[in-house]
Amino acid sequence: MPQPLTDGEVAEYHREGYVIARGLFDREEIELLGRAAREDRELDRHSFGRADGEGGVVRLSLWNHPGDGIYGMFARCERIVRSAEQLLGGEVYHYHSKMIMKDARVGGAWTWHQDYGYWYLNGCLFPNMLSCMVAVDRANKENGCLQVLRGSHHLGRIDHGRQGTQVGADPERMTAALKRFELVHFEAEPGDVVFFHGNTLHASGPNLSEHSRWSLVMAYNARSNSPFCETSQPFYTPIDLVSDEAIMAWTPERARNGKRSFLRMEDDVSLKAVGAV
Repeated sequence: MPQPLTDGEVAEYHREGYVIARGLFDREEIELLGRAAREDRELDRHSFGRADGEGGVVRLSLWNHPGDGIYGMFARCERIVRSAEQLLGGEVYHYHSKMIMKDARVGGAWTWHQDYGYWYLNGCLFPNMLSCMVAVDRANKENGCLQVLRGSHHLGRIDHGRQGTQVGADPERMTAALKRFELVHFEAEPGDVVFFHGNTLHASGPNLSEHSRWSLVMAYNARSNSPFCETSQPFYTPIDLVSDEAIMAWTPERARNGKRSFLRMEDDVSLKAVGAV
């Protein structure tokens, strides 16, 4: 079976801590995702905000199990799951997904952090985990696009603590890291995707523009790295893989047959551990 990523792209991910796949989803697929998300009353109703400590708030909805909705079609499709398997070196499972809704003029910043800075506290022994961000809207510096520090995953896990209602990397180490690693902005067109390592330091700025920046972020864990203790995060569950064509074959009627289980901010074990909730 052909692999979505080239050997060079896999090597780039391990060297740089991230790899970008431009146009991984086409215009029709992303328009369907964006339209469905903005019309999704349940997604909106279960969203919550995290203050950035500077007056802004990032709004998001979070769930563990991919389900049969349009988000599940993206999270379970071959081109994403096979890519995650290439990057993590074997079978993966869906850890969680979230829709980040950074609305025009009001979407706040996201402080510098590592995803494994959270996931470590959820009982995952190794950082053999990744996130996959799909640009639903155009992303640029003006509307608060993703920022990463190139190669920063080689630092290993950094201690995290409370910053506003967010959890961020230790400020002293962040100051040093910002001097030593190149800062890269993920400016993207709808349908572009970036995969980044669980220890890659990343952040995003506030949305100062007149345009929203929504992103679908899907996280994957290696099967061998299933949590050793019971938390709000899921243990290994096999992915019910779907073909890439399942995205455009999706209908709202199909989604009604599946049940989504949204997470609340106060149920997040990692946030409780640092006193952020």
